[in-house]
Amino acid sequence: MTAQGSIDAPEGGSAGRGGRNETMDERADRRWTELIQEIRVAQTGVQILFGFLLTVVFTPTFEELADTDKAIYIVTVVLGAATTGALIGPVAFHRIVSGRRIKEHAVVWASRLTFAGLVLLLLTLVSALFLVLRVATHDGFVPWLVAGIVAWYLVCWFLLPMWARVRYTTGD
Repeated sequence: MTAQGSIDAPEGGSAGRGGRNETMDERADRRWTELIQEIRVAQTGVQILFGFLLTVVFTPTFEELADTDKAIYIVTVVLGAATTGALIGPVAFHRIVSGRRIKEHAVVWASRLTFAGLVLLLLTLVSALFLVLRVATHDGFVPWLVAGIVAWYLVCWFLLPMWARVRYTTGD
């Protein structure tokens, strides 16, 4: 597998500092197992959030929402559906290509789908938070509060891992 210059880049070969001595198949199996464990964490939260979002439209309060809030709700549901698709995509991908001896490629594509799912999850959470806080408070500070949460998500999900990647890895 070649370095992709992205989230798919290899962690280093068997040479160098603490590299693993594994075959390409072993590496693909390990990376697949790790990826599936990561997806399970995200999928659970997404499924709960999406299920909740689907019920909101059937509540009596929904009809009382302003058109803007209804539009935000629709965007949130669509984002939730897209997130669900991206995070379940790797499972379908694996099932369709299983036994075709292309696991290392499946891992790369599954990783890309998972990353897209995380970005969509970020957007879904932000949209849902924005809607809930707008309905709950109707205050002008809501966009600022949501912006602070977005910044926190970006730090936790992307900036800190990218900093660690640059800080603790070499150009192997």
